[in-house]
Formats: sequence, structure tokens, C-alpha cells
Amino acid sequence: MKIYLIWLVSVIIWNYGFPQATPLEDVLVAIILSLISVILKKYLKI
Repeated sequence: MKIYLIWLVSVIIWNYGFPQATPLEDVLVAIILSLISVILKKYLKI
């Protein structure tokens, strides 16, 4: 659950930090953040 919250907060920060981003950029960043969360989950064992 902690990893999901980190991902969610990161996506929110991205959306408010870069409001001019295109929908494609939003999707790409969400995918990248998701991959980072999977890696964190694997290595941090949270």
C-alpha cells in the first residue's frame, strides 16, 4: 500500500507540476512511475 501511495503522490505531483503536458506524456510518465514502484517493491520488500 505504501508503494501505491508513493506512486499516486508522484502522479499528482507530475500533473500539477506540468499542467501543459500532453495526454501521451501523462501516460508515459504514469507507466515509468509504475515501473519504478515495481522496482521499489521488489528491492525494498515493502
